[in-house]
Amino acid sequence: MDRIKRLSYEVLDEHKSKFGEDFADNKKTLDQISIIRSKGLKNELAGYITKFIKKEIREEKAKQARIASSESEELMEQEVQVDTPESEETPIETVAETTPMEETTETVEEKTE
Repeated sequence: MDRIKRLSYEVLDEHKSKFGEDFADNKKTLDQISIIRSKGLKNELAGYITKFIKKEIREEKAKQARIASSESEELMEQEVQVDTPESEETPIETVAETTPMEETTETVEEKTE
């Protein structure tokens, strides 16, 4: 593991709740909790911490979306199972409805002739 990751993980282990998605705020937080003399090192650490926090948030949102979609799929499957007996009756009703309509059109044709 390289130096930036190692140092970032050390800082995050102790102070994770203080960091967020904003790079500038993370730089200020690093100034408050540690002494980093090198501007470049501080920027790299703040950048890696920001990237890490954003990645965690993105993964959490994706996980919540997967959970929500699986719950909605389960509900739809349950509705389909409940609706199945009704759907078996529907084609019978449709056939019964189309037959009188055909007879009606034949009757109308006979009357026009």
